Amino acid sequence: MNFGKFQYQRKRQLRDQKKKQHVHRNKEIKFHANIDPHDYDFKVGHIRAFLEKGHRVKVSLFFRGREMARRDRGMELMQNVVDDLNTLATVENEPRMVGKNVSMLLAPNKT
Repeated sequence: MNFGKFQYQRKRQLRDQKKKQHVHRNKEIKFHANIDPHDYDFKVGHIRAFLEKGHRVKVSLFFRGREMARRDRGMELMQNVVDDLNTLATVENEPRMVGKNVSMLLAPNKT
């Protein structure tokens, strides 16, 4: 067999295999503890759009300065996100505090 032909067929095989793969994409939305209701709604709308397209979404909440004294407000905000999106998403990773950040991972519901 001709080695050039073999290489060509091998490249074609690999290309066809890549076409059939499904790539998981992760998106990230960032919040701060003192967020305006309109900004919150806007960002939740973006999360909703990402979930409808089938992307997983990492929701991050950052505390600045004195906001660290009100960590309960941050956890409450994360719970509100979960409650607003409970029809579209399931929580893969529960909200966890790591340093000055709280993050969780949402995955789209399988339909």
